[in-house]
Amino acid sequence: MSLKAKTALITGSTSGIGLAIARALAAEGANIVINGFGDAAAIETERAKIEADFGVKALYDGADMTDGAAIAAMVANAEKVFGSVDILVNNAGIQHVAPIDEFPVDKWNQILAINLSSAFHGMRAAIPGMKARKWGRIISTASAHSLVASPFKSAYVAAKHGIAGLTKTAALEVATHGITVNCISPGYVWTPLVEKQIPDTMAARGMTKEQVISDVLLEAQPTKQFVTVDQVASLAVYLCSDAASQITGANLSIDGGWTAE
Repeated sequence: MSLKAKTALITGSTSGIGLAIARALAAEGANIVINGFGDAAAIETERAKIEADFGVKALYDGADMTDGAAIAAMVANAEKVFGSVDILVNNAGIQHVAPIDEFPVDKWNQILAINLSSAFHGMRAAIPGMKARKWGRIISTASAHSLVASPFKSAYVAAKHGIAGLTKTAALEVATHGITVNCISPGYVWTPLVEKQIPDTMAARGMTKEQVISDVLLEAQPTKQFVTVDQVASLAVYLCSDAASQITGANLSIDGGWTAE
């Protein structure tokens, strides 16, 4: 499969799952737009490495995922620089762990904006160009929490359930335009996002770090193994292939059996 002459825009891609997906799509020949917050020098290193490793063009755009206008501008700029946005990967996400009655309202609003509304704004901006070219791939990183719930994660679970519904609706709307819309639902992947939520979970549940990893994080996954970022990226690459052209509106689990129970 070759994605040469295609452009992929991946939100939340300066580390973790998003960066792995960006690099995997670059390996197939796609030009890349990465996005996210972080140390400017570290981001530039990753951007330059994509170009050097895969011989493609890579652009960084620091659009704020809570700002719909900034997201639309990012898509427009990518289209201006590369001529198209053929693949949109909605991957930006944050987490906060707290009981509902203690959940900070600003954190609720921020999680809904970054984890759910940003995907809507990205789709709204990218779909017209995809329709005009009669080809497109939209992939959103959902979560096992798009299918099941865990305590203390009300905003995240609500947002990820929302991603599953948004995926189905968008897929139906663009089904005759050569565009597929799917979401990938990983279980626990060892990323900075997972690592950072361990202290909050320790506090909320009164556990040690080791107990959180074995009894909370991996308790749900029958394989007792973390999903890797490369496994998620490989599934994203497959969804961009012609072989996957009839997979649309799907929520694909990659969770070590978590949601089978």
